[in-house]
Amino acid sequence: MLFHSKFLPFTFVVAAFSTGSTIWAQVPENTDTIIVEEDYSLYDNVEYTEEGARRFCSPKIEGLSPAKLISIGYDYQMGYNMSADTLNSIQTGPGSFNLTAQDAQVLSSHGMRIGFNIPVIAKTNLVWQLGANYWEQRYNFADPASLENPMLKTLSAYGLKTAGLSTTLFKPLNDKYFLLFQGSADYSGNYTLKDMMPLNYLKYSAALIYGKRPSELKQWGVGLARTYRVGEINYIPVVLYNSTDTRNKWGTEILFPARAHVRRTINSRNMLFAGFELEGQSYRMWNTSSVDAFQMRDDELEIRRGEIRLRMVYEFSLKEFIWLSIQGGYRINYRFDMDRLINGEENYRAFGLIDQPGYVMINNLTNPLYFNISINLVSP
Repeated sequence: MLFHSKFLPFTFVVAAFSTGSTIWAQVPENTDTIIVEEDYSLYDNVEYTEEGARRFCSPKIEGLSPAKLISIGYDYQMGYNMSADTLNSIQTGPGSFNLTAQDAQVLSSHGMRIGFNIPVIAKTNLVWQLGANYWEQRYNFADPASLENPMLKTLSAYGLKTAGLSTTLFKPLNDKYFLLFQGSADYSGNYTLKDMMPLNYLKYSAALIYGKRPSELKQWGVGLARTYRVGEINYIPVVLYNSTDTRNKWGTEILFPARAHVRRTINSRNMLFAGFELEGQSYRMWNTSSVDAFQMRDDELEIRRGEIRLRMVYEFSLKEFIWLSIQGGYRINYRFDMDRLINGEENYRAFGLIDQPGYVMINNLTNPLYFNISINLVSP
């Protein structure tokens, strides 16, 4: 994140060629020397132009990990089991499709992750950034030819993808308080480049936070978010808390409940993190791999995918502003159920407090270890 301030310093030089409060002026030869008393009242109203100017707080604090402008990475989950339910309470049209439940072994799931976050406006009174990302999750089953359940077959054939645009606005109100807005539109499903979905399947997320930066070592805030991080739409309160100790060795980077980490700064070019992050999205089932009459897109089905990642992260500078990030941890399945749109509308379940209508398919995933590596261009 880049910032600049406009300073208009005022400077002046008084040259004195003798002791006391006088300035000697040289006059032409054969004339008398004249002593001139300096009038210091001329400087009574002189002041620095920055004095009294309005001040604004920065979006960052000391010791915070550098913001990633460009990130290219790879995510890998080790083997686990996936149990797919039968399709419940749904008309699948004509045809003889096997709708029985099925268990399958996933040898691995993996995919590329690419992200951009570019400053558009970087002023002391406003910071605006635009971002874009592409994530994919491909599923490598032990015996893909034996898959009969429609969800397992389409995951094996197409995987899941997310492409999105995002924006972030940081608006300082004064030297202590600020507003932070984040918004995104995500295009998530099992589409392909040859068979894309209509744009009306975009999923929109947003968060607004009111915060305070009491010092250069701390910032906190509270707000409200509309999010899909647990796989389906929810409206939740959020808490921001970033801090650094006076020795710049320990700190926190928290946007709860989305993520929370404790930071250990080895030096300015090496950092360790321990904590968790929630990941998730709602994926439109657009392509079907079966040759039967069953079509997921016609039945308006979506996978609600949400997971908790307990992790350790090591980030370090390879050269100047090029950093490498290595993380490893344990992926805990929160939800991987299939839901159906009702008249084109999503079902709002309020973290399971509202359970009607029921899910079309209840699934279960065991929990594997996972690894992620990325190379990043960070902000100065």
